[in-house]
Amino acid sequence: MCDLVARTGRHLQRYEDGRRLVAGCIPFRYRDVNGEQKKLVEVLMINSQSGPGLLFPKGGWENDETVEEAAAREAIEEAGVRGDLVQMLGFYDFKTKQPEVVCRAAVFALHVKEELASWPEQNTRQRSWVTVSEAAERSRYPWMQEAVTGFSAWLENWINDGVKDPTFHLSTESVIALG
Repeated sequence: MCDLVARTGRHLQRYEDGRRLVAGCIPFRYRDVNGEQKKLVEVLMINSQSGPGLLFPKGGWENDETVEEAAAREAIEEAGVRGDLVQMLGFYDFKTKQPEVVCRAAVFALHVKEELASWPEQNTRQRSWVTVSEAAERSRYPWMQEAVTGFSAWLENWINDGVKDPTFHLSTESVIALG
């Protein structure tokens, strides 16, 4: 049984210029590669409740929270993970199933520190750790594929500029082709 409860309803939902504002993240981790002293980057995706393809956790950004708090909350509610938001990747506009609804998603890179054994949407969501290239292929929506491209570019710069771990290896499986 999960002690956490997912927020429901849209009475606190934020809107800007007619767009519903949402927040989400691309959760990622490092995984050791077959006992070698190299690490592979994997991202966490969840199943859609309404059809094929995978998604990143995201949902409504509400009036009583910051965009960072909303992204972290959605990661816990939908994917059952906690971690550090390390970078804002950008804003992505998309239309929902109802053509008149346009959303703007603020997407962050979330370095996963903990996978919860139980979480609010565990009965309706399945987690899948995949490589970055698999994430691009399996993303249900084009805007999420764009977010993966942004994540990949950010990751490459972050590793080249900031990660000083000599055991880190950016595998060709972990980066999608840019440009």
